[in-house]
Amino acid sequence: TKDIPVANFIMHEIHCSRNIEVCRYCSESIPKSEMKNHLESEHGQVTCKCRMKIERSLLKDHEASACPLRPALCQYCDIQLAFSKLQDHEIYCGARTERCGGCGRNIMMKDLKEHPQVCG
Repeated sequence: TKDIPVANFIMHEIHCSRNIEVCRYCSESIPKSEMKNHLESEHGQVTCKCRMKIERSLLKDHEASACPLRPALCQYCDIQLAFSKLQDHEIYCGARTERCGGCGRNIMMKDLKEHPQVCG
């Protein structure tokens, strides 16, 4: 919002009421001529690959941090898979073993980071 000289305020108010509309979803002031486009581009419903319906403007955040199909990396093997499959994969992958070069014992992948502290 800008400061408007008192002398110009009535003219400004008339101009705004004719040309500007407040979006009912996000409360932004939008020129009336652009409101239809604003509603479609910002608030139109789209379907994510996970089949969830969501506002177009929220899709990027959903895909990055909430979508169950967003890409995720396994902490043990660095394979990329869907976030929804990560937990089951890591339980299996973390239980795999690798031989320690120091003590010769087979160590589970999930214990490899801590192993050097106890390796005899």
